[in-house]
Amino acid sequence: MNPATVVVVHVAATLFMTGAIWMVQVVHYPLFAYADRATYAAFADAHGRLITLIVGPAMLVELGAAVWLVATRSPLLPRGWAVTGLVLLLVIWACTALVSVPLHGQLARGYDARAHAALVATNWIRTIAWTARSGLVLVALARALSGVR
Repeated sequence: MNPATVVVVHVAATLFMTGAIWMVQVVHYPLFAYADRATYAAFADAHGRLITLIVGPAMLVELGAAVWLVATRSPLLPRGWAVTGLVLLLVIWACTALVSVPLHGQLARGYDARAHAALVATNWIRTIAWTARSGLVLVALARALSGVR
Protein backbone atom coordinates (compact mmCIF):
# COMPACT_ATOMS: atom_id res chain seq x y z
CA MET A 1 0.00 0.00 0.00
CA ASN A 2 1.21 3.50 -0.80
CA PRO A 3 2.42 5.19 2.42
CA ALA A 4 1.16 8.60 1.28
CA THR A 5 -2.33 7.18 0.74
CA VAL A 6 -2.34 5.68 4.22
CA VAL A 7 -1.23 9.02 5.72
CA VAL A 8 -4.00 10.89 3.89
CA VAL A 9 -6.65 8.33 4.93
CA HIS A 10 -5.32 8.46 8.49
CA VAL A 11 -5.49 12.25 8.55
CA ALA A 12 -9.02 12.26 7.13
CA ALA A 13 -10.29 9.70 9.65
CA THR A 14 -8.63 11.48 12.58
CA LEU A 15 -9.94 14.91 11.59
CA PHE A 16 -13.42 13.48 11.03
CA MET A 17 -13.39 11.89 14.48
CA THR A 18 -12.04 15.05 16.10
CA GLY A 19 -14.88 17.07 14.62
CA ALA A 20 -17.39 14.43 15.67
CA ILE A 21 -16.11 14.24 19.25
CA TRP A 22 -16.19 18.03 19.67
CA MET A 23 -19.78 18.13 18.38
CA VAL A 24 -20.73 15.32 20.74
CA GLN A 25 -18.91 16.93 23.69
CA VAL A 26 -20.21 20.47 23.27
CA VAL A 27 -23.65 19.89 21.73
CA HIS A 28 -24.96 16.35 21.76
CA TYR A 29 -24.06 15.02 25.21
CA PRO A 30 -25.23 18.17 27.03
CA LEU A 31 -28.57 17.89 25.20
CA PHE A 32 -29.12 14.45 26.75
CA ALA A 33 -30.30 16.29 29.87
CA TYR A 34 -33.23 17.75 27.92
CA ALA A 35 -34.56 14.54 26.39
CA ASP A 36 -38.05 13.48 27.48
CA ARG A 37 -37.73 11.29 30.58
CA ALA A 38 -40.71 9.16 29.56
CA THR A 39 -38.96 8.06 26.36
CA TYR A 40 -35.38 8.46 27.53
CA ALA A 41 -34.44 4.77 27.32
CA ALA A 42 -35.53 4.66 23.67
CA PHE A 43 -33.70 7.93 23.00
CA ALA A 44 -30.46 6.61 24.54
CA ASP A 45 -30.77 3.30 22.70
CA ALA A 46 -31.34 5.07 19.38
CA HIS A 47 -28.36 7.33 20.05
CA GLY A 48 -26.12 4.30 20.55
CA ARG A 49 -27.25 2.60 17.36
CA LEU A 50 -27.17 5.70 15.18
CA ILE A 51 -23.90 7.22 16.38
CA THR A 52 -22.18 3.87 15.82
CA LEU A 53 -23.19 4.01 12.15
CA ILE A 54 -21.35 7.32 11.86
CA VAL A 55 -18.27 6.89 14.04
CA GLY A 56 -17.74 3.12 13.92
CA PRO A 57 -16.34 2.93 10.38
CA ALA A 58 -14.17 6.04 10.86
CA MET A 59 -12.76 4.68 14.12
CA LEU A 60 -11.91 1.36 12.47
CA VAL A 61 -10.24 3.07 9.50
CA GLU A 62 -8.29 5.34 11.84
CA LEU A 63 -7.14 2.38 13.95
CA GLY A 64 -6.14 0.35 10.90
CA ALA A 65 -4.13 3.23 9.46
CA ALA A 66 -2.48 3.96 12.82
CA VAL A 67 -1.43 0.33 13.26
CA TRP A 68 -0.18 0.20 9.66
CA LEU A 69 1.91 3.34 10.14
CA VAL A 70 3.56 1.87 13.24
CA ALA A 71 4.00 -1.62 11.77
CA THR A 72 5.50 -0.50 8.46
CA ARG A 73 7.70 2.24 9.92
CA SER A 74 6.54 4.58 7.18
CA PRO A 75 9.22 7.06 6.13
CA LEU A 76 6.51 9.74 6.00
CA LEU A 77 5.96 9.68 9.74
CA PRO A 78 8.70 9.60 12.38
CA ARG A 79 8.44 6.38 14.41
CA GLY A 80 7.92 8.19 17.72
CA TRP A 81 5.05 10.20 16.26
CA ALA A 82 3.38 7.09 14.89
CA VAL A 83 3.70 5.31 18.24
CA THR A 84 2.44 8.37 20.15
CA GLY A 85 -0.55 8.59 17.83
CA LEU A 86 -1.33 4.91 18.32
CA VAL A 87 -1.01 5.22 22.11
CA LEU A 88 -3.46 8.15 22.07
CA LEU A 89 -5.80 6.07 19.96
CA LEU A 90 -5.54 3.16 22.40
CA VAL A 91 -6.44 5.58 25.23
CA ILE A 92 -9.49 6.65 23.21
CA TRP A 93 -10.57 3.07 22.53
CA ALA A 94 -10.01 2.04 26.16
CA CYS A 95 -11.98 5.04 27.43
CA THR A 96 -14.75 4.25 24.95
CA ALA A 97 -14.96 0.57 25.92
CA LEU A 98 -14.36 0.86 29.65
CA VAL A 99 -16.07 4.16 30.48
CA SER A 100 -18.33 5.56 27.74
CA VAL A 101 -20.05 2.33 26.69
CA PRO A 102 -20.94 1.32 30.27
CA LEU A 103 -22.27 4.82 30.98
CA HIS A 104 -24.37 4.68 27.81
CA GLY A 105 -25.62 1.31 29.05
CA GLN A 106 -26.78 2.92 32.28
CA LEU A 107 -28.48 5.71 30.36
CA ALA A 108 -30.19 3.20 28.07
CA ARG A 109 -32.15 2.04 31.12
CA GLY A 110 -33.41 5.58 31.73
CA TYR A 111 -32.07 9.00 32.57
CA ASP A 112 -29.58 9.05 35.42
CA ALA A 113 -28.14 12.47 36.26
CA ARG A 114 -24.95 11.02 37.72
CA ALA A 115 -24.31 8.77 34.72
CA HIS A 116 -24.98 11.70 32.40
CA ALA A 117 -22.60 13.99 34.31
CA ALA A 118 -19.94 11.26 34.32
CA LEU A 119 -20.38 10.74 30.57
CA VAL A 120 -19.89 14.44 29.84
CA ALA A 121 -16.93 14.75 32.22
CA THR A 122 -15.08 11.62 31.12
CA ASN A 123 -15.66 12.31 27.43
CA TRP A 124 -13.12 15.12 27.77
CA ILE A 125 -10.45 12.39 27.81
CA ARG A 126 -11.44 11.32 24.31
CA THR A 127 -11.95 14.90 23.16
CA ILE A 128 -8.46 15.95 24.27
CA ALA A 129 -6.82 12.79 22.93
CA TRP A 130 -8.45 13.19 19.50
CA THR A 131 -7.54 16.86 19.43
CA ALA A 132 -3.91 15.98 20.21
CA ARG A 133 -4.00 13.34 17.47
CA SER A 134 -5.27 15.95 15.01
CA GLY A 135 -2.34 18.20 15.75
CA LEU A 136 0.03 15.28 15.37
CA VAL A 137 -1.39 14.07 12.06
CA LEU A 138 -1.59 17.57 10.60
CA VAL A 139 2.08 18.21 11.36
CA ALA A 140 2.92 14.79 9.93
CA LEU A 141 0.92 15.55 6.79
CA ALA A 142 2.67 18.91 6.38
CA ARG A 143 6.04 17.18 6.76
CA ALA A 144 5.06 14.52 4.23
CA LEU A 145 3.85 17.09 1.72
CA SER A 146 6.99 19.20 2.09
CA GLY A 147 9.25 16.18 1.69
CA VAL A 148 10.68 16.32 5.23
CA ARG A 149 11.82 12.90 6.43
